[in-house]
Amino acid sequence: MSPDKLQPLLVVEDDLALQKQIKWSLDRFESVTAHDRESAMTQLRRHAPAVVTMDLGLPPDADAVSEGFKLLEQILGADPDTKVIVLTGQNDQSNALKAVAMGAYDFLAKPFEPEVLNLTVERAFRLHHLQTENKRLRAMQMPDTLAGLLTRDPQMLRICRTIEKVANTNASVMLLGESGTGKEVLARGLHQLSNRKDGKFVAINCAAIPENLLESELFGYEKGAFTGAAKTTPGKIETAHAGTLMLDEIGDMPMSLQAKLLRFLQERVVERVGGRQEIAVDVRVVCATHQNLTQCVKEGRFREDLYYRLAEIVVEIPPLRARVGDAALLAHDFVRRFGQEHRRNLTLADDALRAIEAHPWPGNIRELENCIKRATIMADGNQITADDVGLAGAASAEGDRSLDLRVTREAAEQRAVLAALARADGTIAKAADLLGVSRPTLYDLMHRLGLKP
Repeated sequence: MSPDKLQPLLVVEDDLALQKQIKWSLDRFESVTAHDRESAMTQLRRHAPAVVTMDLGLPPDADAVSEGFKLLEQILGADPDTKVIVLTGQNDQSNALKAVAMGAYDFLAKPFEPEVLNLTVERAFRLHHLQTENKRLRAMQMPDTLAGLLTRDPQMLRICRTIEKVANTNASVMLLGESGTGKEVLARGLHQLSNRKDGKFVAINCAAIPENLLESELFGYEKGAFTGAAKTTPGKIETAHAGTLMLDEIGDMPMSLQAKLLRFLQERVVERVGGRQEIAVDVRVVCATHQNLTQCVKEGRFREDLYYRLAEIVVEIPPLRARVGDAALLAHDFVRRFGQEHRRNLTLADDALRAIEAHPWPGNIRELENCIKRATIMADGNQITADDVGLAGAASAEGDRSLDLRVTREAAEQRAVLAALARADGTIAKAADLLGVSRPTLYDLMHRLGLKP
């Protein structure tokens, strides 16, 4: 219930003596009070309570229930997740059913038992906390097929949408980005989203295999084709039939093999080393590289015709240092993962988060993962400090050269909101506290900036 401690209980009651009694009965909860619909809405906007207890009979007509139902509608309209417990002396079945039908969490008649009220409020807080946590987890993650890619950065979210759009086509996709930015994660997500998901996802690193072996790895070989070829072996392309083939570090492929790969892409047939038979292969090709392929084409190190065959859809993945808030967000996730491995309940201290946010991460996500893994081992207590993280001094932030005040303000707001959400590990209430605004104000900001809650 810790997140909900930041969100008080709102008690709406026009009878001041009864209001005090309710507040006294619920003294273990932090509470604020209101006596009519207007003051209740003021408190709602100011404190964003997780739970509300309210009377249906409110001024100016305390003997009727219309004002109470109006307030119930307004509360749930402002935040449908708010748990409203109706307390009323208007003890009839129709009012109870109407309140619940409108979305009230529960309905208790006056006079109420303090123990029952306490139990009801506690359960309401617990349910609100669970729902908030589920929302947070959904917001942090991509769809299941892209669950390995954790991000809040708008540019990365657009890339994920692009992957979803092209998944069910046969277009070749080229993923460009620095090492460690998550190219293979996106490639696997593309495969899982496609109609080829029941086939194999086969990845081969063109830079990791010697030139004299790469051809046989890609295209396979016949028995006796060369010394050591004891049996006929299909290549990676054949193995990926009806699935997806990822050619990682395609920019390092030797020129001698580029022509053979181009022929495969044109004809969709392969010929094993030492073989004479053409084998038809149905495969979706995804390639990735950290190199500037257009520059490689200009320098004659990469075939132009092959480039255009591979680059039907080009996706440029930004480095971690350009993804606002993602370093802290990923750091939290790695801490949880490695903490579980070592059976330790670890958290990141504020100085560690500041160091992580300031570091440029030239090795991107892979460097961050290794850094956090080391920190979870070195940490003495349950909190990882800046010393445990072991990063050198903070990098200076680049100034915004824009002189347009509106653009500059919006960019600054977006960076601040994303950074706060990442530092708060996705908890809206904590992020709002870091920003010095109310939860509704933060929701408004996120909506205006096009950020998902």
